[in-house]
Amino acid sequence: MKTRHKLIWVLLGAAAVQAQTIEYDVVIRNGRVLDGNGNPWIRADVAIKDGRFARIGKVEGQGRREIDAAGKYVSPGWIDMLDQSGEALLQSGLAESKLRMGVTTGISGEGGTVVAAEKLPEYFAQLEKSGISMNFGTYYNEAQARVEVLRYVARAPTAEELTRMQGLLETAMKNGALGMTTALIYPPSSYATTAELIEMAKVAARYGGIYATHMRGEGAELLQSIQEAITIGETGGLPVEIFHLKAAYQPGWGKLMVEAGRLIEQARARGIDIAADMYLYTAGGTGLEAVIPSWAHEGGGEELVKRLADPEIRARLKKEMQTGSPGWWNVVEASGGWDHIVLASSSNEDDARLVGKSIAAIAIEKGRDPADTAFDLVARSKTRVSAIYFMMSDADIETAVKFPWVSLGSDAEAVNPKPGAPPELEHPRTFGNFPRLIARYVRDQHVITLEDAIRKMTSWPATRLRLPNRGSIKEGMWADAVIFDLARIQDRATFQEPALPPEGIDYVLVNGQVVIDQGKHTGAKPGQILYGPGWRPPHVEK
Repeated sequence: MKTRHKLIWVLLGAAAVQAQTIEYDVVIRNGRVLDGNGNPWIRADVAIKDGRFARIGKVEGQGRREIDAAGKYVSPGWIDMLDQSGEALLQSGLAESKLRMGVTTGISGEGGTVVAAEKLPEYFAQLEKSGISMNFGTYYNEAQARVEVLRYVARAPTAEELTRMQGLLETAMKNGALGMTTALIYPPSSYATTAELIEMAKVAARYGGIYATHMRGEGAELLQSIQEAITIGETGGLPVEIFHLKAAYQPGWGKLMVEAGRLIEQARARGIDIAADMYLYTAGGTGLEAVIPSWAHEGGGEELVKRLADPEIRARLKKEMQTGSPGWWNVVEASGGWDHIVLASSSNEDDARLVGKSIAAIAIEKGRDPADTAFDLVARSKTRVSAIYFMMSDADIETAVKFPWVSLGSDAEAVNPKPGAPPELEHPRTFGNFPRLIARYVRDQHVITLEDAIRKMTSWPATRLRLPNRGSIKEGMWADAVIFDLARIQDRATFQEPALPPEGIDYVLVNGQVVIDQGKHTGAKPGQILYGPGWRPPHVEK
């Protein structure tokens, strides 16, 4: 009996000692730690407690979870500066395509918030209640205010209407938006003048916001478009972020991107806070309706379909594809013709079988003119028809990725399974944009260093967005982290097989919790809402 009691006391004592030595939630051992600030790696342990980095160096105490990172790199979590998951996270908070490529924070809102300005608190509360696996913040688009006040008309607002639009943007900023966006190749955003955008930007500036823009043109008009963005930021008094920087114009390959970089550097030299993000592929992706001049969209989708039914209007649209049209970026010209524009999705069952074919090939199959073929595809679909536009060069991507003020944006939503949905050709940036930077531009082609690549995905975007306590591995910072194998990391997604997940990213942690464990999603949803600088907690008087 005494022996039994003695054994029990020994076991209890051992358990107590073990419990005392568990000081941390997670300890990552023996990794090559990249702090995110561009410094060379150090070999160190990283301890995490209560969602934050607690100790970096030699960690004696144990973690409830121990991860051996020997031979691998440990970096801060990667930040997607052009996420499109505002709607997708309502359907599923898992964001698996993002986490599996190392993204721990998504910044959405190129097209605006998915709810009206006054509904943002409820939207954020819903995401927090259902849970999200990555951190998430969003901008508010100027066109949202424009449509609410002016509907879908191509005219300037009156003074009274402008005041109402400014009030809506102010509401969005107070409710947590990060700033104001525009998508100026798309109607009705394209109807806004520079003067209108400056007056709206001043409101975002009062609340510490950013002006982030999909510019009016990314081809032959690239430099003029950058200059407009600079003017809006400089006069409006706020930082400027250029979405998906590209030189999408074949005659300008090798020249335009160099000139764009020089223009931005000159602006920065005189004190303009301007930077850009990009994705690392030679094709863009957007709606097929972008091939149609802006004026034809006035009044909305139904009016566009009516216009497309008119042979005289079709003839005018075709002519303007050759001559140009005010306020419209000619993406057909930028792509070098219809054989470089590929159908990516359609809700029309007959057209869905054509996904993956170029508009030129579909036109031959249908015995139609390519422009008429595109018009027909847009008119027949009940929802937006998407397309992939091959319009950039590898050399220009290499030029841009070396600019120190460039970060990464996937321009993609978190992809969730869609059983029974029509065929859809995803863009490979959805699954591969971030590991591609390391695999292609660091390891294989030596375009930039590993330390700089990590900086571009971590501390630099966090600094741009004024995100407190994120973007670096430092004691007290939120513990977003990626553990990857430099030899194995690889983006596998291609334009032929765009949904292949990457390899070599073994663990991803968000706010101290393991979300990707040996390449698989754990189901954890520790993500946080990232509120803009104008937001105040509900109990604080605004």
